[in-house]
Amino acid sequence: MPVVAVANPKGGVGKSTLATNIAGYWASRGHAVALGDIDRQQSARLWLQQRPESAAPIALWDARPDWLGQPPRGSTHAVLDTPAGLQGWRLNDVLRQADRIVIPLQPSVFDMFATREFLNDLAQQLERDPARVGIIGTRVDERTIAAEHLREFIDDLGFTRLGTLRNAQNYVHLAAQGLTLFDVSPSRVRRDLEQWQTLCQWLDEVG
Repeated sequence: MPVVAVANPKGGVGKSTLATNIAGYWASRGHAVALGDIDRQQSARLWLQQRPESAAPIALWDARPDWLGQPPRGSTHAVLDTPAGLQGWRLNDVLRQADRIVIPLQPSVFDMFATREFLNDLAQQLERDPARVGIIGTRVDERTIAAEHLREFIDDLGFTRLGTLRNAQNYVHLAAQGLTLFDVSPSRVRRDLEQWQTLCQWLDEVG
């Protein structure tokens, strides 16, 4: 079963937004998806409680900060939202479970600096399989110098660059309803769906 974990040692970078929308993407493809959340804030779990019955079903993976457990029976795909400061045995547990790791990263020198040690640690642990890690820029304005610096930073790491996502209110409005980009008419979110194409293709490689 493909398992994707969303991770970054820094908070407020869009982990829960990515995790819920990845779950929504797989659910829109007809997969039996489970969503777990080991962040103490439990944002993804709270989002799941808002999800309407009319939307493609996403089950709860009852993972906890000190115990991952297993996705529920019948699941074919799983997504795990992780906490800021993920390291040590918790990081090792996540790496054992996850087929792919998605790292959201904002185009700020402070965010890149805060994430560098974590990414170097991942590079060492996954030296034989760096393709398991993909980095996506979040809240990015492609017209800025900061966006170019972010691309250079990601390319220097040797991990897969999955493009960028803009700072769009669509994410905020849909999250409040327990929905994702993949639950509404494509015409409403066309620009955002275009930015997801590379990430979706990368996800399709594992299932």
